[in-house]
Amino acid sequence: MDPTVSDVVAVRRRKLDQLRARGVDPYPNDFVPSATTREVRERFGGMSREDLERVGEPVRVAGRIVGLRDFGKASFLHLLDRSGRIQVYVKRDAVGETAFDEFRLAEVGDFIAIEGGPFRTKTDELTIEARSVRILGKSLLPLPEKWHGLTDVEARYRQRYLDLIANEEVRETFKARARLISEIRSFFAERDYLEVETPTMQAVAGGATARPFVTHHNALDIELFLRVAPELYLKRLLVGGFERVFEIARVFRNEGVSTRHNPEFTMLEFYQAYATVDDLIQITEDLLVRLADRVAGKRQLVWGEQNLDFSPPFRRICMPEYVAERTGVPLEQILRLEWDAVEKAAAVSSFKAAKDYRAYYGDGAAGNLLLDVFEAMAEPEMVQPTFVQQYPVAVSPLARRNRARPQFVDRFELFIAAREIANGFSELNDPVDQRARLEEQLRSRAAGDEEAHQMDEDFVRALEHGMPPAAGEGIGIDRLVMLYTAAPSIRDVILFPLLRPESR
Repeated sequence: MDPTVSDVVAVRRRKLDQLRARGVDPYPNDFVPSATTREVRERFGGMSREDLERVGEPVRVAGRIVGLRDFGKASFLHLLDRSGRIQVYVKRDAVGETAFDEFRLAEVGDFIAIEGGPFRTKTDELTIEARSVRILGKSLLPLPEKWHGLTDVEARYRQRYLDLIANEEVRETFKARARLISEIRSFFAERDYLEVETPTMQAVAGGATARPFVTHHNALDIELFLRVAPELYLKRLLVGGFERVFEIARVFRNEGVSTRHNPEFTMLEFYQAYATVDDLIQITEDLLVRLADRVAGKRQLVWGEQNLDFSPPFRRICMPEYVAERTGVPLEQILRLEWDAVEKAAAVSSFKAAKDYRAYYGDGAAGNLLLDVFEAMAEPEMVQPTFVQQYPVAVSPLARRNRARPQFVDRFELFIAAREIANGFSELNDPVDQRARLEEQLRSRAAGDEEAHQMDEDFVRALEHGMPPAAGEGIGIDRLVMLYTAAPSIRDVILFPLLRPESR
């Protein structure tokens, strides 16, 4: 510990001992506030000095001291609670000598209880004049003095509790996140969806092509996986008769960490019987416009140096047409996923394959290469909300084939600010086709693709009992919050992102 900090801690501990020597409990739990600081401001903020003098009923507030100015026989402090901050005036003559002497042992960081009446200072600031004051929680470590100028950004994520105390904009980000999730729940409840919960630990890591975290259950002596997606369980519920379901699910993927990836993140997944991919596109557009209106309060948002426009309708493109137009390769050959045609498109787009696609993906080589070529060309330019439709079957093992283009599926991804936000498709409910697709995934897995889908026999069995035609979608909650709060990193919208353990 820094010697200066160590000295400060020693002083704080001495003050803690002094309080106890006086018979004062530094950590009581018997005070109940009558109002938040915001309620005090709303109730009294519009009143004149004269009106405030006539207020007879005192207010009771509590919170953390985040600023303190001592003037000998009186002090001004700023008190912070969950709703904001307010100034408090503590005067020896008003609170009594004993209480004031105990208050003098309080410091920035301590929790304090105040009972008093509102008034205005000479600078016209609404202030509470304390009639009684008590310490509710002694802080033994000092708050950082220059948190805004802190160069070690990781420390803000590691000690989020300090980040929340020091930075109002950080608190507002997470309040916005809570409002966004609440709006999502309301949106789907209004459309007769049932919110459900599905297992976090699963015997088969299914529902997405991603590498899972592995754990072990001691009592059952079985290997389990932290879920990479809730999809296969939600579709089991369609089989069971719940025709509209959604889940706000914590999911886990054993992948790298970046400004847009955290191994533990939150997804919205929803499924609707008797719906198609086109229905999903409309639902998604409606949802994002509503979130812009009610969370951000506007449809034109700033993202870095870009201006994002959430006014409907969003742009829509098809992957085969896009690649054909940009590379000059005939669309008919792209639609047939001819290897030579897709390889030519890769060459024209200057895409350099990092692996032998035919050895790695077998029959799915052309589809996987087409996806990678498309993403390399298109993703950087998809700043405005853009629905990308029709993906190759090989990269969409759970989606329904397109009737007119059997090498492709009825699937879309939504891109905003050059990153994927949502993924949805008409669901495959043919158990024979589904088994064949999963078996192809197993062959890719055997060839070394660790993210290929596992076989889930019970899921296939559920389909064999019959699942209604349906469509389903997943949306990354964290990336949505990034968009609506202009956060540059996913770590800015996750309260406690994954970090390396501190070195000792």
